[in-house]
Amino acid sequence: MTIKINDIVGRRSYNCDILFRVIDFQKINGKNYAILYGEDFRLAADAPYEDLVIIDPLQRAKFSEEYRTLEEQSLKLFTQDVNLLREKQEYEATGGYAMQSNYFQMPGKVLHLDGDPAYLKKCLALYEKIGVPVLGIHCNEKEMPIKIGGLIDYYRPDILVITGHDAYSKAKGKFSDPNAYRHSKHFAMTVREARRKVPHLDQLVIFAGACQSHFESLIHAGANFASSPARINIHALDPVYIVAKISFTPFMERINVWEVLRNTLTGEKGIGGIDTRGVLRTGMPYQQLKDE
Repeated sequence: MTIKINDIVGRRSYNCDILFRVIDFQKINGKNYAILYGEDFRLAADAPYEDLVIIDPLQRAKFSEEYRTLEEQSLKLFTQDVNLLREKQEYEATGGYAMQSNYFQMPGKVLHLDGDPAYLKKCLALYEKIGVPVLGIHCNEKEMPIKIGGLIDYYRPDILVITGHDAYSKAKGKFSDPNAYRHSKHFAMTVREARRKVPHLDQLVIFAGACQSHFESLIHAGANFASSPARINIHALDPVYIVAKISFTPFMERINVWEVLRNTLTGEKGIGGIDTRGVLRTGMPYQQLKDE
């Protein structure tokens, strides 16, 4: 069996419970290791070459179907939430009278930095489906703290997503030590740099983190929402559900943290947050002017 970069593999020692994509090979202490990114979870890992098994197309299809069912259920619940929000806003904007419905709405603009181009593509497709205005940028996790200041100055987002891959390593330290995580310290540094630009928690809403990330350090750095309180894996699309809810909640309303978390695929064990205002703004009149 020859394993190549971009092959989909599982780890024998974990009963192939998660699908990974091979992104690189390294020698560690004279032993061949593969560097792995989760296919459906924002998890980074390394594994000895001999521990890997290639996942055949039938096995992969079975895994994909299970995840697709979860995604569809979560999206259905979330879409219901968004539709209720829109109906409520329409009623309040028009005073309950359809004849006065010449208003417009401005959902919060999202800047999404992602360490994985494949996940970024999935997220952008979901943002578009839901109707969230977004700019997505692929950026290596280690470069995010350097680039974030300029990106905020240029794009001036209402919501910032800082995500990619992460993982806790027992060999590097205790759960409480941010240095024992692959990219948590880079995410936290990026949040701090973003807060230098926009200190107010309701002027720039920040989601930060990935699988098993050091939740406490991200919140203390200035994130409104972060992963992962129980150090579990989060789904690739979880950040989208969080920020879409914020984007469609009016700026005069406070977001109930539980309502935001309940339709994510990993719930409160995977993601937590603090009281935050929405960012949607409503205006009027809305007129479509025709060219003469």
